[in-house]
Amino acid sequence: MKIGLLIVDMQEHIVRNQVEKSKIDHACEYINHVADALRSQNHVVIQIQDVEGMDEAKPEEYRCIPEIDVKHGDLTITKQNSNAFWQTELEQVLSSRNVELVIICGFAVEECVTFTYHGAEERGFKPVLLQNGILSSHPDAITSALRDRNVVSYPVIDYLVK
Repeated sequence: MKIGLLIVDMQEHIVRNQVEKSKIDHACEYINHVADALRSQNHVVIQIQDVEGMDEAKPEEYRCIPEIDVKHGDLTITKQNSNAFWQTELEQVLSSRNVELVIICGFAVEECVTFTYHGAEERGFKPVLLQNGILSSHPDAITSALRDRNVVSYPVIDYLVK
């Protein structure tokens, strides 16, 4: 089974002033571990970047935060809506690589992460949230997401890719 990891909106201008640095560091540790495990077995890692309202004068604010290890071979999909599948090539990219399981992580679980989760589900992919890899400025949103959505932990992912 081919797996895709979607790292949603982990960008300077989006996450930096919304979440404490210690929480960002904690989530990035899990995200980076899973991304490395998937890359090692030729699975797909995609950075999802929100460019809605992007100011051409400050493109550095739209880059991925340095705590996320972006590697050669990772893909980048830009979006202008909360659902990363809406009016983007994400579905075609995943389908062309035979991805079935989509692991979703990043910011903000109450918006873009959840909308992307449902977008994946609507298109026939099997979506899961990465335990400890989702962020929000509202802690209760994380609790709700973990209660109401399919979740996977990094040891399970490590097992699946070996």
